[in-house]
Amino acid sequence: MLLGTHTPKLDDKGRVILPAKFRDDLGGGVVVTRGQDRCLYVFSEKEFERVHDRIREAPLANKQARDFLRMFLSGASAEKPDGQNRITIPPPLRAYAGLERDLVVTGVGAHAEIWDATAWNTYAEANEESYAELEQEVIPGLF
Repeated sequence: MLLGTHTPKLDDKGRVILPAKFRDDLGGGVVVTRGQDRCLYVFSEKEFERVHDRIREAPLANKQARDFLRMFLSGASAEKPDGQNRITIPPPLRAYAGLERDLVVTGVGAHAEIWDATAWNTYAEANEESYAELEQEVIPGLF
């Protein structure tokens, strides 16, 4: 399970070091793709296959399903960590997420997210109060 918040740097070649706590899950290879909210999703190869199998079940007659499928898969990039546990973020994905040098990598359970540090701070600040004030159960049966 991927958990926590980490603050690596993006190097001049567009590489980022995987957080040490994520290496067991992601060290064998990852798929990086567009996430929602202008971040990037990082899946282990196995988890991406599971997600892809679920996506394939979506009806192609549904426009929202087609739109999601196109956006999610068209930007996906399979990456293998190098000897220093770095993965390369392709330029189109860096542009999509507005990645500069300072990054935030968050563990979100089954996947990780890569954010530009400024974008993450803005997002977290904007959502902290609504998170604290949730009056109804968002995930049934959780609490």
